[in-house]
Amino acid sequence: MPYHTLKSPQGPMGGVMDLPEEARKMGAPPNWSPYVIVPDLEATCAKAAELGGSVFVPPHVIPNVGTIAVLADPQGAVFYLFKAAGDAPGHDNRKGPGEVSWHELATTDHEAALGFYGKLFGWTKGEAMSMGPAGVYQLFGRGEQILGGMFNKTEDFPGPCRWVMYFNVEDIDAAVELVRSIAGVVLMDVMEVPGGEFVAHCTDPQGAHFALHAYTRK
Repeated sequence: MPYHTLKSPQGPMGGVMDLPEEARKMGAPPNWSPYVIVPDLEATCAKAAELGGSVFVPPHVIPNVGTIAVLADPQGAVFYLFKAAGDAPGHDNRKGPGEVSWHELATTDHEAALGFYGKLFGWTKGEAMSMGPAGVYQLFGRGEQILGGMFNKTEDFPGPCRWVMYFNVEDIDAAVELVRSIAGVVLMDVMEVPGGEFVAHCTDPQGAHFALHAYTRK
């Protein structure tokens, strides 16, 4: 199966491939999934299973890329484990164009999910922000670095539990219009979030959910 790697100015950052037939039969939609780098994929898979997660694809090698495994947390959100075949440069400038600047988990039990990922990867609980009737938006991170947020999805949030990747753009209004012009769908137009930043939620022409993120608005 062809696997196309993606690069940002900071180096390799992801990949694109056709959804495997087995995954389609299981009802998996087109999606963006986060990769978490770990030193021992076998041990991490075993621990995930002990914690109530599922191992869909055990560790296997993608030539010239690295070793990956496909898992799901106890609420069903899919994520990948990764160990690079060579050096894996860090993406320290998350504000760079095209970088993944935020990681968001839409789930059915954010407290249980954070417990799972905390035991598996050492992620820690950050500030809890009230969203009013929509509940709590729970930040999480690693050490002093905040990586993203988790929340319990409401009835109007379609689809299964999933991770949503936020991609940084310099001009979010232009990016939203570009999504519309190339057959994407804007699920939620540009809105301001705490901290004076701006986001918009979209799907690509195949239906994969992603978000746009800008630190300022032109």
